[in-house]
Amino acid sequence: MGDAGFQCRVGCGACCIAPSIGSPIPGMPAGKPAGVACVQLDEHYRCRLFGQPERPLVCGQFKAEASMCGSSREEALEVIRVLEEQTR
Repeated sequence: MGDAGFQCRVGCGACCIAPSIGSPIPGMPAGKPAGVACVQLDEHYRCRLFGQPERPLVCGQFKAEASMCGSSREEALEVIRVLEEQTR
C-alpha cells in the first residue's frame, strides 16, 4: 500500500525502468529486464497503459511510497535497483 498523501513524482518513471518485469507487456511479450525502460513509458516518463486493461497486474501493484521513491528520481532508481538485486 502507498503512503497516505504521497504522490507519484511527475517525470520519474523509476518503477518502469529499474525493476525486471517477467510478465508480458504490450510491445514486450517476454517482459523486460531490470534497468531497461518499458516500451510503454513515454517521453515524459508516463505509462501509456495507465488505467488500461492491458497494463500488467504487477505494474498496478507498484505504489508511490516515500521509502521506495525517496526524494528524487535518481534516488528512486537506486532504491529499486538495490531491491531488484536483493530479490534476484
